Amino acid sequence: MKLATLKNGRDGQLVLVSRDLHYYTDASLIAPTLQSALDNWGKLEPELKALAESLEHEAVPRERFHERDAHSPLPRAYHWADGSAYVNHVELVRKARNATLPDSFWHDPLMYQGGSDDFSPPRSPIYLKDEAWGCDLEGEVAVITDDVPQGIDAKSALSHIKLIMLVNDVSLRNLIPDELAKGFGFYQSKPASAFSPVAITPDELGDKWVDGKLHMPLYVEIDDKPFGKANAGIDMVFDFGQLIAHAAKTRNLCAGSIIGSGTVSNKGQDGGAGLPISQGGVGYSCIAEQRCIEMINMGKSTTDFLKFGQKVRIFMEDEKGHSIFGAIEQKVEKL
Repeated sequence: MKLATLKNGRDGQLVLVSRDLHYYTDASLIAPTLQSALDNWGKLEPELKALAESLEHEAVPRERFHERDAHSPLPRAYHWADGSAYVNHVELVRKARNATLPDSFWHDPLMYQGGSDDFSPPRSPIYLKDEAWGCDLEGEVAVITDDVPQGIDAKSALSHIKLIMLVNDVSLRNLIPDELAKGFGFYQSKPASAFSPVAITPDELGDKWVDGKLHMPLYVEIDDKPFGKANAGIDMVFDFGQLIAHAAKTRNLCAGSIIGSGTVSNKGQDGGAGLPISQGGVGYSCIAEQRCIEMINMGKSTTDFLKFGQKVRIFMEDEKGHSIFGAIEQKVEKL
């Protein structure tokens, strides 16, 4: 199934979207919002699946689906925790500032709890007050769970993944150092995230979804130019089962909890730092990673963070070039 939330009130209106993303049908008679569907997923999933099949066979009323009309699938959520499953990304960031990578990073994932009370629609601007704050995109994969019990193991946690989507976890890089120096984590440096127009059930991905990893390239464009196409299944040290188990070690996770993968990142073919697309590599899913590699190789970073007027696009395509989740498209605008 493919589900979306149309902009309609604070928590939007739940709709089912056709596999080709061309049409939608109202699902509010089953569940008015995605959160209400997740609260009763065991009971409502069969009804939603039946409606989705009816939509594919044009057996129910349908309307044209426009991604600009969609909010993030959950306009607000009870819980949003972002991991750092791609240790290559963390390793590069630390190497650029001559810091060693603790061995624990390879077996105990990093994770922070982000603001979840106000997500951005996928076609909403990134509102920025000051370019000096260092606005960066972060292309990631995220999952939505049902109720997850405290202390669950990683293998069992996989069964609690109900939906998958993409995310732009916006970061204000130049605010991060001072915040982390206080020893209390991110806050001002992490503004609202935006998620893909559509969230999908794992079965929609076929053999591309294996053991809690999505084995497909994540495409990132800046101002309509290719910036990254790293494969989300490669170099993912911690799968989503492990990330969920980490988040649930000391607490329950309620239905509608969102767990992010962290910035998708691939090593280069030689096992070292990856190359830009222009040099035959797969590029990057955030600007900071390219800046880190520039710092390592040249002693200084030359690539700027996002400026007012620049546009970011994040998406995935199937083997025939068809969009799977719809696209996150955001333009940086002055607040």
